[in-house]
Amino acid sequence: MKRIACQIVCPAAFAVAVMLFTFMVLASATPTRAASPDPGMATAGTAPDRVEARIKMLHTKLNITPAQEELWNKVAQAMRDNAKAMEPLIKARSEKAPTMTAIDDLKSYSEIADAHADGLKKFIQAFEPLYAAMSDAQKKSADKLFRQHAHMKAKAKGK
Repeated sequence: MKRIACQIVCPAAFAVAVMLFTFMVLASATPTRAASPDPGMATAGTAPDRVEARIKMLHTKLNITPAQEELWNKVAQAMRDNAKAMEPLIKARSEKAPTMTAIDDLKSYSEIADAHADGLKKFIQAFEPLYAAMSDAQKKSADKLFRQHAHMKAKAKGK
C-alpha cells in the first residue's frame, strides 16, 4: 500500500516542487526583460522605459512603413497596456513573497499567468491585422524575430 501511495504521491510532489522552483526563477525576472527577444535589451530603467525600448526595437526590426503606422500604434498600445496590467501584480508578488504561504504563492502566480494570457490575446488581436498588412519580407522578419524569441526563452529555461 505504501508503495502504491508513493508511486502516486512522489511524482506529484516532485512535479509541484519543479513547478514552484520554475515559477520562483521566472518571477525573479522582470516580465519586460523576459519578454524581450533581444538579450541585451531592457536591462536598465523603469518598466515603462523598457516597454518603450522594446516597442522602438520592434518597430525598427519589423521595418514598419508609414502606411502601417496606424496598425502599429495599436500593437504598441497593447504592449503598453499589457505591461501596465502586469506591473502591479509583479510588484505585489515581490512585496508579499517573504510571507506568502504555498497557497498564496500559487494564487499569485495564477493571477500573473492569467494576466499574461489575457495580454497575449490582446497582443495577437492587435498584431494580426498588422501582420496581414506586412510585405512578405516583413513577415519573414517577424517570423524569424518571434521564433528567436521563443528559442531564447526555451534556452533560458534549460539553464
